[in-house]
Amino acid sequence: MTELTWAGSRVTDSGRRLPGDAGVWVFIFADTMAFGLFFLLFSRGRMGSPSLYRDSAQHLSVGLGVLNTLILLTSGALMALAVEAARRNERRLVQRFMAGAIGVGLCFAVTKVFEYSGKIKAGFTLLTNDFFMYYYVLTGVHFLHFVIGIVVLLILSAKARNDAIDAHFRVWIESGASYWHMVDLLWIMLFPLLYLQR
Repeated sequence: MTELTWAGSRVTDSGRRLPGDAGVWVFIFADTMAFGLFFLLFSRGRMGSPSLYRDSAQHLSVGLGVLNTLILLTSGALMALAVEAARRNERRLVQRFMAGAIGVGLCFAVTKVFEYSGKIKAGFTLLTNDFFMYYYVLTGVHFLHFVIGIVVLLILSAKARNDAIDAHFRVWIESGASYWHMVDLLWIMLFPLLYLQR
């Protein structure tokens, strides 16, 4: 069994390992814990003012929330397929699946801009009340993670065109996919927390 170490990850031609770079997993864990703290603060506020949070949530579109969930899950699935294609050294499939992941993912940006502009036009801003303060902070920080994820996918897409599809590239694409799946996971937690208070 051959083995090499790259960017803090052990790459072997057989055996099980954590996908991607270990440093990325440390970041994912820390970032998820930070979001967990935000979720706890939001829940505490909701317990203190349940009617305010419930009434405010009525102004969010569950349909848009469901659409955003489907968009991110579809993009995540395409990214998982790109990783599997990279493991089989199928460059063209990697490129196609990554293009799909990026294209579908960008639909999330379109729907969020539409949603934010609609809320602001209706008079719901960061200063409206505690619920909308958390809404904009939580979804805004998530959107920042989304933008970073899109940049990462674009870089990986360029590497898929120009670099060898080897063990080093597989660490790169697995790390990027792990981050992208974290973006999905955070949205899956945000969606019921914000949109499904009925």
